[in-house]
Parts: sequence; C-alpha cells; structure tokens
Amino acid sequence: MTDYFDDPAALWPATPSTPGTALELRRWVWSAMPPPERRARLRELRTWVEWLRHTAELHNEIPPCWYRHRWVREMLTALYLGWLRTYEGERPPGRELAEAEWINTVHAFRQYMRLPACVSGHQDPPVPPPNPQTDQEWELYLATSTDTTDPAVHPAEAEIRRMAAELDPPL
Repeated sequence: MTDYFDDPAALWPATPSTPGTALELRRWVWSAMPPPERRARLRELRTWVEWLRHTAELHNEIPPCWYRHRWVREMLTALYLGWLRTYEGERPPGRELAEAEWINTVHAFRQYMRLPACVSGHQDPPVPPPNPQTDQEWELYLATSTDTTDPAVHPAEAEIRRMAAELDPPL
C-alpha cells in the first residue's frame, strides 16, 4: 500500500501527459455537485488534508472537524486546487516561484483555519436567527437605491465612442 504522507501524487491516477497541454482541473463548487460526486471529492480532499496536516505540521491549526465548517472547507479546497496546479500542472512563464508562493498562501490561511471553539471537540457555530426587518430593508434598498436603479453608464463612454469612430470612419 502506498504511503500518501510520503507520496501524495499517488492519490490520483496517472494522467497521460500530452506535451503542451495544461492539467485540466474542474472547478469545485460544493453546492453545485451532485451528492455522490460531493462525497467522492470530500474523500479526496480529506486524504490530501490529512497529508497537509501531517507534512506541514498543521494539526494545531486545522481541526479534525474541518469538514464540518464550510469556510474552512472552502479554504482547504482552494489550497488543494492551488497545490494541484502548482505541483502537478505545467508551469507558465513567470511562475518560477510558484511553490514558494503556495507555501506562503498556506501560512497566510493558517490563522483563519483555527477554530478555538473546537479545541476540545466539534462545536457547531450558532445559527443566526432570521431577521425579516433586514430582508425588508434589503428589498427596499434594491428597489430605491441609485446603486441599483441608475441607468448603466460606462465611466469611459466618451473614449469608447471616440475609439469606435476611428475604427469605422464615416463614408
């Protein structure tokens, strides 16, 4: 059996590499996935997160219940996809320090993955109570604010018209 802690690339089947083709990665939008795909991808993500916790010694930053916290799951998904692109994808010019940038990103995310409430076991975050007044204020804002009711105007409209006139002079 392969030790995923030492060889995380063994998690994925070998992909035929065609010279000049970038590794294609689909976007991971959890809510848009059918449940079977969501479960399969969560299993894949969990294996990688366990590798990350072990390798980067993040067991104090990433709680064992990370998958129950949507925002932490989103951050770990972003890190995972960034890791795949960095270590498994082709390197476009100007990305010579991609690995160091990815590591810096991991360190920047660390503070946001800590969940003090879950130190002694998982705690669900409190569910905010519905606020009908907020919903009414929101709808009123959408209906009356100049941000949402003013006609569309591009800030460089005059320049766009001038450039279009140069490209298509009158006959």
